[in-house]
Order: sequence, then C-alpha cells, then structure tokens
Amino acid sequence: MDSKHTIVLVQYTKELATRTYMDYETVPLAMDGVCQIFEKRLKELNPTLQNITYDITDLYTFVDQLTDLSALVFNPAINAYTPHDKEWIKKRAFAHLKRQVQ
Repeated sequence: MDSKHTIVLVQYTKELATRTYMDYETVPLAMDGVCQIFEKRLKELNPTLQNITYDITDLYTFVDQLTDLSALVFNPAINAYTPHDKEWIKKRAFAHLKRQVQ
C-alpha cells in the first residue's frame, strides 16, 4: 500500500474556505505532509522558538481538532481511490514516524 498515489483532504475549521487537498505519490510522502502541516502550525503558534519538539500525542490532538482530515489511496485492483479516516491517518503517521527514528 505504501507506493500508492494518495490525496490528503483537510478542512482546518468549520469555514468551508479552509478546505484544501494535497497530492502525494506515496502513502509515506502523504504522512510526511500531514506532519509538515502540524509542524507549520506549531511554528505559527511559537514563532520565537528555534527548535520545536513534539510527541505523537501532540500530533494526534492536532489531527482530532481538525474539522476534517481524510486520505484517498489509489487501489489499482479496483482502479479507484479507497477513503481513509482520521484514525487510519493517525496509525499510518505513527508507523511512519517510528520507521524514521529506527
């Protein structure tokens, strides 16, 4: 599943104008993208800090606070995209980050 085209759909607030999407060639790149969204938000909230650290629970809290976050992963067996919810994204992001530190 990791090498499949992935579209991440996000809505930051209840305002419809905050809806957007990001397009990635693979699931791991999409999980990097989700982490980058969170890291960007942390920098916005802490502009004077040079180094910002966080743990997985911080990322989970951020994901849960988003109005909507989902991923569409291409499934060549059915030639269509399979939808995945926030919980799936959290599990995949955790596994991805875990692989990065090993």
